Amino acid sequence: MSELPPSDVQSCNSTTQNLAEPIRYIPADGKEKVEGGMALCLSGGGYRAMLFHTGVLLRLNDLTILSGLKRISSVSGGSITSGVLATRWKYLKFEAGRATNLEELLVGPIRNLASRTIDWPSVILGLLWFGGVGGRIANQYRKYLFGEATLQDIPSNPRFIFNATGVQSGVLCRFSQPYMWDYRIGKIEQPKIPLAIAIAASSAFPPFLSPMTIDLKNSTFVKDSGTDLDAAKFQERLVLTDGGVYDNLGVETAWKRFDTILVSDAGGSYEAEASPHRDWGRHTLRTLFTIDNQVRSLRRRQIVGAFRAKPPIKKGSFWSIASDFSTGFGVPSPLPCPIQQTEELAKVSTRLGRLPDELQMRLINWGYAACDISVRKFLLTAASPPLAFPYPKVGV
Repeated sequence: MSELPPSDVQSCNSTTQNLAEPIRYIPADGKEKVEGGMALCLSGGGYRAMLFHTGVLLRLNDLTILSGLKRISSVSGGSITSGVLATRWKYLKFEAGRATNLEELLVGPIRNLASRTIDWPSVILGLLWFGGVGGRIANQYRKYLFGEATLQDIPSNPRFIFNATGVQSGVLCRFSQPYMWDYRIGKIEQPKIPLAIAIAASSAFPPFLSPMTIDLKNSTFVKDSGTDLDAAKFQERLVLTDGGVYDNLGVETAWKRFDTILVSDAGGSYEAEASPHRDWGRHTLRTLFTIDNQVRSLRRRQIVGAFRAKPPIKKGSFWSIASDFSTGFGVPSPLPCPIQQTEELAKVSTRLGRLPDELQMRLINWGYAACDISVRKFLLTAASPPLAFPYPKVGV
C-alpha cells in the first residue's frame, strides 16, 4: 500500500520539505472563516473502518476529547460508526467530560452488525426485486442499528455530517440535522430523511452498492441555495454514491471550519500486483482502487503538510490503520502494536461481510491504540496512558 513515509506521521511540527504546498480551503466568498474548536473525520473502509473507528471513539472518550467535539464528519464505513454514536448521543452520561456508558451504547450494536453479512444478500435481492441494492442496505441499517430515526433525531451539537457523492453534480452531498445540501443543486432545511437512507448513501460503494436514489419530489429546497443546478430536473431526486468517491477521508466539511482536526484513516490497503486481471470487471475494480489510493494519498499529504507548515495552517493529528506505531513514537507506556499484526488488520476486507469475533476485537483495539499514540504525541502530551486495550486478552 502506498503510505506516508514515517516522517510524515511523526513530525507534524517540523518543516514541509518534500511535501506539496498544502491546499487552503477557502469558502465561496473568498474569506477564510475558521472557528476555534475540534472536529473529527472518519474515513471509509466497510466493516473494517466501522470497527477501527469504534476503538478510536472509545479512546477519545477516555481522553475527554469526545465530549468537546464540535463536528464529526464521516464517509462510508465511518458513517456507520458515527451514525450509531449520533443516535445514542442523548443517552450518554457524561461525568468530568467522559461518557461512562459509551461502550455499552456503542460497541454492542456495531459488533452485532459486524457479525452479519449484508452486502451480497442486498446485491442479489436488489437486482431481483424492487427497491434496489441501496434500499436493501438501508433496510439492514434500519433493522440492526437505526430503526425509524431520521436526521431530526440526531444532535445539532455536536454536528454529525454524513457525506455522500452526488452522481449528478459531481460534488459532496452532506446530510446533517440542520440541513442536507449539495451546493450545486440546493439545500433542504430540517430534512426528515431516514438516517438509514443517509448512511446507505454515504456507504454506497461502487459498483455493487451504488447508486442510492432519494426521491425529493415532496421536499422544499431553499431558494437560490444551489449555485448552478437548482432546477427541477436535478431537485426531484438525488442520485448518490459513496462519500469516499469525492472525499475518502471525510475532511472536506470540517477542514474549512475548525482550527483543530483529527483524522482517522481506516481506508483500503493497496497491494502491488505483478499480473493484474485484464477482464473488464476485475480490471475496472483494480482501476477504481488505484484512483481511490491516489486521491487518499494526496489528501493525506495535504493534511500532514498543513500540520507541519511554519506557522501551522491547522492543529491536529492524523493516524492510519496502516501506520507503523510499533515503536510507540516515544509516548509514555504505549500499548503494544507489533507491525506484523497491525499489517494483517490493514489488509482485512472492506466488505460489509461478517467478521469473526476475535478479529472484531483486534480491530477495535487497534483503533484505540493508534488514536492514543497519535493524540498523546501531538495534542495531549501530558495525558495519562491507557491501562489496557478494550479487549486485553486479544491485543492487536
